[in-house]
Amino acid sequence: MLSHLSAARRLRCLAIAATFTAAGALHAEPIDILFVGNSYTFGRVDPVMSYNAANVHDLTAPMYNNASNSNAQTGSNPYEPHPWGGVPGIFKMMTVEKGLDYDVSLSTRNAATLRGHYLNTSPAGWDMLGNIASKKWDAVVLQDQSDEPLPTGKGANANLALFDFYANKIEQYVHQGILPGQDKATDKLVTTEGQLFGGPVSGKAAQRAAKCIAATGGASNPNSLSQTACNTSRTINGNPNENAAADVYLYQTWARPNMVAGARTSTTDPVTGAITTTSTPATPYYNSLEEMTADLHDAYYGLFATNPNYKSVAPVGDAFMLAVQSGIATRNPYAPDAGTDGLMDLWWDDNLHASKYGSYLSALTLFGSITGLDPLSLGQGEIAARDLGINAQDALALQRIASQQLGFVQQVPEPATAMLTLAGLLAIAVGRRARKRT
Repeated sequence: MLSHLSAARRLRCLAIAATFTAAGALHAEPIDILFVGNSYTFGRVDPVMSYNAANVHDLTAPMYNNASNSNAQTGSNPYEPHPWGGVPGIFKMMTVEKGLDYDVSLSTRNAATLRGHYLNTSPAGWDMLGNIASKKWDAVVLQDQSDEPLPTGKGANANLALFDFYANKIEQYVHQGILPGQDKATDKLVTTEGQLFGGPVSGKAAQRAAKCIAATGGASNPNSLSQTACNTSRTINGNPNENAAADVYLYQTWARPNMVAGARTSTTDPVTGAITTTSTPATPYYNSLEEMTADLHDAYYGLFATNPNYKSVAPVGDAFMLAVQSGIATRNPYAPDAGTDGLMDLWWDDNLHASKYGSYLSALTLFGSITGLDPLSLGQGEIAARDLGINAQDALALQRIASQQLGFVQQVPEPATAMLTLAGLLAIAVGRRARKRT
């Protein structure tokens, strides 16, 4: 029926047909994705924190709001009320705009480490590991505490070994479900961190803990695990919803201006969360944003290089650095002209968490990394940016940064190329449907 058309027009028609076919395949079953992390994922403050919360699943909201649990809000901040939408909420809006069907969930808690997620170190009644085991996820995104993946002495919580170990533990938990040594009758593993790190089951407490202490830095790292921590009994429930085909992503976080030379300390109002910056110099762990970004890059990409079971790294921190180096984002939020230089500030008032601009860039980078689509294709009319109060020009500039960071080619493809690309999307969609049924 297309024989009367020119070759170019036939290709365009086939591309359009493939578009509708692929869209239908993608909408047949939603892609279930879980974001695991902390305030870098849930956004810390509005307008990001509650953004699009009605259209994502905040899996910790029921725990926080559990009136029968006296520990429910222990360690939580009153200025971070649930439900949260955060970066996953922005990601969800972007997928809707592109006609993709993602069912988005987040399991997050302020200041949480991946170790805390795996060992359930939150107060009683909070089952963070249970959130991971609650569904057969098609994709899981892992984001660790901001300074834990750094080399020894480079942050208040720096412990690269803990990052590597527990990111891998969660990856194994998602993919394999059954834990080494797990009791098949109870679907539980009762263990200690000493045993998890390869220490003997029997013997004196110091002997059982020695390997775990050494593996996490020993005397040279003040953040290494203690003998008490290594010998504390842990009960880890099995995962009945393991999925060997799940895509597990690492969410590389950004450099913090409050850890770089020239930073000043700040205080947080315990009720409102408002930040007051003092004149007291902060501990200078780094001389530049570039140095800290390089260490975070090496941590996330280093782990990715040693474990082939990860899908990829979402280079959010590298995108932050590119935005600064490209001259669209403020380098030093402490500078006298930081508020009047006409540049976007990627960091919020504490120079630790992301501002709405930083969270938007995070979501763009995650969107491109996970969907395989060019963030720049979202365009100036992108809805989430408008909702967050980011003007079209700034939204487009941030989209371009994410696109450049991810290596997308900035040109309109020839019809034949477009047809092949759409055919590839169709194949991916069919594969996901087949995987979903297994």
